[in-house]
Amino acid sequence: MLHPYMTAYSILDRSLVRRGSTPGAALRETVAFARQAEELGYHRFWVSEHHSVPGVAGSAPTVLAAAVAAATSRIRVGTGGVMLPNHRPLVVAEQFGVLESLFPGRVDMGLGRSVGFTGGIRKALGHGKDDADRFGDQLAELLGFFTGTQDAYPGVHALPAEGLRPEVFVLAMGAGADLAAGHGLPMVIGAGARMHDAVARYRAAFRPSGWAARPYVMVAADVAVGASAEEAALLQLPEAWATVRSRTGGSFPPLVPAGEIARMELGARERAYLDEALKGRIHGTQSEVAVALGTLVETSGADEVLVTMNTYDLDRRLDSYRRLARLLTG
Repeated sequence: MLHPYMTAYSILDRSLVRRGSTPGAALRETVAFARQAEELGYHRFWVSEHHSVPGVAGSAPTVLAAAVAAATSRIRVGTGGVMLPNHRPLVVAEQFGVLESLFPGRVDMGLGRSVGFTGGIRKALGHGKDDADRFGDQLAELLGFFTGTQDAYPGVHALPAEGLRPEVFVLAMGAGADLAAGHGLPMVIGAGARMHDAVARYRAAFRPSGWAARPYVMVAADVAVGASAEEAALLQLPEAWATVRSRTGGSFPPLVPAGEIARMELGARERAYLDEALKGRIHGTQSEVAVALGTLVETSGADEVLVTMNTYDLDRRLDSYRRLARLLTG
């Protein structure tokens, strides 16, 4: 079995709101968390894009990434990701060109193909469900703005992006794995039932490019480490419960304390949704998590693991990431 510390480890933080707090506080907590992640030795710190979600403050990832990069000095900073169908490639190229110019050698451009969750959000963004099908063309156009080879708009240049090379990643949602392979880009995929087939397909179809000479797989996983397996499992309850609420009520709400959720009397439908939301998450003591991560890395061949765990209690969240960092550094 491969040892988990042979793989790079990074963090995705979605700036989740906690009950009784505000979106502004969640964003400030993200910046503070990035500084802590850098001190703990994590490789990257990514932020995300969500629109009109009560429990998620991260709506403008390039703006937040700039704040994170300004507050840190070594850790790579990026997006997991910018949802390209929501934006014009020229504007995305310009934004990342500015980031790479201000923070050279530290910027990651993670790109996804999702569109707004509801019809109202899509209308407000000026896009429809079908726009996700244009992701491959948009991706080619975006990359062309960096290389100076785009020909859709003769004479148009993305400044200061042209000639720069942030690291580019494709989130493997839907056809994302095939598009990443075809464009010769690193891929990010969630740990789960479809992971192995997608990774095998990606590696088989990968075409080397000026962006990446070989396939590169980053696997996203929710990982919690505690003094006991029970303590670690409790850390994952708040986000899982918010996912249940989004499925039963239509909206992802602010996080609530784990103990409060554990004391709830759940109906069969809620219990089934909660079990589904918790499925595949890794939790346990340091030794238990070491075994689980070793298995994940071995079966996926992951070059990197993107840890996504969030919880209501910020101190307990930091403790989990600190325990994980200790595990990875031996």
